[in-house]
Amino acid sequence: MNRTMATLRLMRAGWVLAREGVIAGLPAQGLTGSAATGHRIATALARRRSQKLDNAERMSKAIARLGPSYAKLGQFLATRPDVIGLDLALDLAHLQDRMESFPKADAMTRIEDSLGKPVSELFEEIGEPVAAASIAQVHQATVRDETGETHKVAVKVIRPGVRRRFARDLDAFFLFAQLQEKHIPASRRLRPVAIAETLAQTTKIEMDLRLEAAALAELRENTQDDPGFRVPKVDWQRTGRDVLTLEWVDGIKMSEIDALREAGHDLNKLADTVVQSFLRHAMRDGFFHADMHPGNLFVDPKGDIVAVDLGIAGRIGLKERRFLAEILYGFIKRDFRRVAQVHFEAGYVPPHHDIEAFAQAIRAIGEPIHGQPAETISMANLLTLLFEVTDIFDMQTRPELLLLQKTMVVVEGNARALNPRFNMWKASEPVVGEWIARNLGPAAILTDARSGLESLGRLARALPELADRTEKLSLEIEEMAETGMKLDPGTVDAIGKAEARESRSGRVALWIIAAAAVWIAWQLS
Repeated sequence: MNRTMATLRLMRAGWVLAREGVIAGLPAQGLTGSAATGHRIATALARRRSQKLDNAERMSKAIARLGPSYAKLGQFLATRPDVIGLDLALDLAHLQDRMESFPKADAMTRIEDSLGKPVSELFEEIGEPVAAASIAQVHQATVRDETGETHKVAVKVIRPGVRRRFARDLDAFFLFAQLQEKHIPASRRLRPVAIAETLAQTTKIEMDLRLEAAALAELRENTQDDPGFRVPKVDWQRTGRDVLTLEWVDGIKMSEIDALREAGHDLNKLADTVVQSFLRHAMRDGFFHADMHPGNLFVDPKGDIVAVDLGIAGRIGLKERRFLAEILYGFIKRDFRRVAQVHFEAGYVPPHHDIEAFAQAIRAIGEPIHGQPAETISMANLLTLLFEVTDIFDMQTRPELLLLQKTMVVVEGNARALNPRFNMWKASEPVVGEWIARNLGPAAILTDARSGLESLGRLARALPELADRTEKLSLEIEEMAETGMKLDPGTVDAIGKAEARESRSGRVALWIIAAAAVWIAWQLS
């Protein structure tokens, strides 16, 4: 029954995507057989008016018809350019997640159920929704602190029934992934079913607003001394599973370029700050805001960038950060063999490939960069070439790196919208250069040595206990070999009670299995 319903929902989604021209807008190059036929049929079914729209507008209309689950699916796929291609990923990344709001009365009920108190005790006043997205909507409210002063806050409230709706639509997503993996062999390297499982897990996390609050608090703590960037403070007393309360941000959205200019903000400085802040968070902290489209970034009256909506966050370990720094350094120095070697050392490219051939492919990407003015080099074009090369050499999907790369492209787009002559490399140099000096130079060697000594010290302190355990285990194994396995009386009693509960057929089955085991042992002796 579930599979039938999932099939029907999948068919409806295909119809809506075809009618709104989304499928027609996808590239048809390289499609053969049934895939090519399906693309032609979908193109013929597209509404005429959809031809006048760009891809993002077509997807907006389709998502408005399909509902919040598909808006979240689009956001998630925007983090996976290896699966859908970089161009489509960027279109999805700029897709504004806007949905119709739900009644304020429903929001009040969810607040009271989640926080266990009447709304009147929690807030002095709470207004109508000011923004609505696929999972939640936001209200402006006021609270009174211990001193009696009132402050404006933003209250994010989960949509009623959204978890049930997502669980139902996820069945259709899983069915599509299974069909893709079964009938399109080339897609198996990308593991569609595993991607669907990741989406399911990501969505569960995003629907618990306490986890988003924790991510915001961590990012705020990491960035409290960063120049030109801040994160709003979480009001933990008014935050629960279905409710997130933050300080209100008075500012202008970064997408409103004319308003920023009229307010007197330095757009070139903002462009540098947004890129440097992202790199600082990723390289220094290994934790970054992974949904930095301009609708989630505000500029306050002081000129600071304020980041909100941390439903999607990324983490990369020290190994991955060093990997990225070495690649960047290799491109800058034109040491393409070193770039290739780093891929092999990290285990990202299978060892059966030829490192020299891979270095040659990397050179094909790197050489054109050095023949262009820095401000004309597009990170999007560079990443497109990288994805093509890594596909040729069977590089395994690295979700944490892909999320970082996708966010980098979005951040670069923000910067270029503010400053069309933005120089990505010049803006990045202070942050990346400092990180390389600290983590790949002599200081890094001392840090690694100190960490190694600390690990060795912990091991030395644990050696006596490990030796005792090893000796005890050795004696127990020797005794077992001589006298057989002994069960403690409690275990024997529990086994007996469990056996007594089994049906007659269950006991017969156990005896058959035991007899078969004896016969096999006799045959092997």
